[in-house]
This record gives sequence, structure tokens and C-alpha cells, in this order.
Amino acid sequence: MSIFKSILAKIFGEGDAAAATPAPAPARASTAAPVAQVDVEVVLMKMASASKQKLDWRRSIVDLLKLLGLDSSQDARRELAKELRYHGDMADLTTLNLWLHRQVMTKLAENGGRVPNSLRA
Repeated sequence: MSIFKSILAKIFGEGDAAAATPAPAPARASTAAPVAQVDVEVVLMKMASASKQKLDWRRSIVDLLKLLGLDSSQDARRELAKELRYHGDMADLTTLNLWLHRQVMTKLAENGGRVPNSLRA
């Protein structure tokens, strides 16, 4: 399984029903049933409150991966960057890490998560 799919599974699969709220139906398909949308921030906050570690998951890709119980090593982050089509210098870990965090949050939103703009910036 890809690293990003593992992230999706941890957030969307392990999130409880309280974090999922119905999304408004599109205007032109008003007869369609609403699709549940996962509030990513709520899910991550609940995970963080249950964690013994104090992790800065809001800004750090390393801490976000740790919070999710995933490999946060340099190799894993470089693999995730390849999956998400990073075109920068893989040796510049600071830039890579910042890009990865923003990209993961953006991709979570694109995959049905509700992610505040503050987490995508």
C-alpha cells in the first residue's frame, strides 16, 4: 500500500462517526443523498489528545506521520514525495518537509476530507 493510501486509511478509516458530517448536496443534484465528509482536523486532534507524545502535527510532516503510527524516516518521506510528484531537491529536507505537509493536507481535502485552509498553508 502506498504511504498516502496509508495516511488516508488512518484518517478516514479510524475516524469515528462524530468527526464525519454530511456534506451539502450539489445544487444540481439536490435529490442525491449527502456524502459524509471527514473533518480531518477533528480526527487528528482526537488522536493527538490520546497520544502520550506532544506532536506538532499541524506544521510537521514528521510529527503527522508519527501521530498516524506511520514510518516518518527520511526514506519514507522521500517515497511519499515521489508518490505526490515532488519535483524539488530531495536532499533539501526542510523544503521537502514543508511541501509534503501542505501537499498531504491538500490531497486529504481533495479526497473528501474537510481541511481548514490554515492546515494547507
